Amino acid sequence: MSGRLGCERFGLSGPAAPGRLPRVTPPDRSLAEYWPVFGLRLATPRLVLTPLQDDDLVEVLDLILSGIHDAGRMPFAMPWTDAPRAELIPNTLRYYWTARGATTPESWQLPFLVRRGGVLVGLQELMAKDFAVTKRVETGSWLGAAHQGDGIGTEMREAVLQFAFDHLKATRADSGAFLDNPRSQRVSEKLGYSRDGTAVLQRRPGERAVEQRFTLSPGQFVRSNWAVQVRGLPLCRAYFGI
Repeated sequence: MSGRLGCERFGLSGPAAPGRLPRVTPPDRSLAEYWPVFGLRLATPRLVLTPLQDDDLVEVLDLILSGIHDAGRMPFAMPWTDAPRAELIPNTLRYYWTARGATTPESWQLPFLVRRGGVLVGLQELMAKDFAVTKRVETGSWLGAAHQGDGIGTEMREAVLQFAFDHLKATRADSGAFLDNPRSQRVSEKLGYSRDGTAVLQRRPGERAVEQRFTLSPGQFVRSNWAVQVRGLPLCRAYFGI
C-alpha cells in the first residue's frame, strides 16, 4: 500500500502541516465524547478559555519559548522556566500529561488555554482537592510576555473565579504571589482577595523567597459588569466531583 493510499484509507487527504498531527478521528467525533471536560468552554468579553488538549501543545511551547518573564525574576514557586530549552520542552510536556493522567474527582487540576481574538496568550489553571467536601479551589496562571500589562491576567482569573463560585458552587478560592511579583498581587487585590499570611520558600537553589497568600470568598469577590459564559458543564460535572 502506498503512503498516499494509506492516508486516503484513514480519511487523510495528505501529509499533516509541519508541527501538526494528522487527523484520524472523523470530523464529527472528538475525545470530548469520552473525556467530557474537553467540551467545556468559558468566554469573557475578550477571552475564550478551553481545557488544554494535546493538539494545543505546539502553540503552548511556542508561547513559553517566546518568553514569560525576565531571566532575573522568578514568579513561580517551582522555577520551571529556568530549565534550558532541551529540558524545558520535555519537562513541560510531562507536566501537562502527568497532571491530566493524575486527575480524579477527588484531586483535579484543569489548565485552561486562554485565547484573545484566536491568539493564544497564556494559561489559567483551576485546581482542587476533595472539592465535594471542602468547596475550595486554587488558581495559578502565566501569560506570554507580549500579552502582559493589558488586564488579561485579571480577566482570565475572574473568568475561572466566576465559574468556580457561580457554577461549581465553591465557597473559597486561594492564591499566592511572591512579594517581588507586584503584578500578581495587584490582580488578587483588584478581585477582592484578603491577605492570608505568608510562607517562606526556597524558590531557586539557595534562594529564599516570601510568598504572600491570598484568600477570597464569594461575598468578597469584586466582579466586573459581565458574566462569564459557560458551555459544556452538565456533561463534565463528575470531573469536578459534583
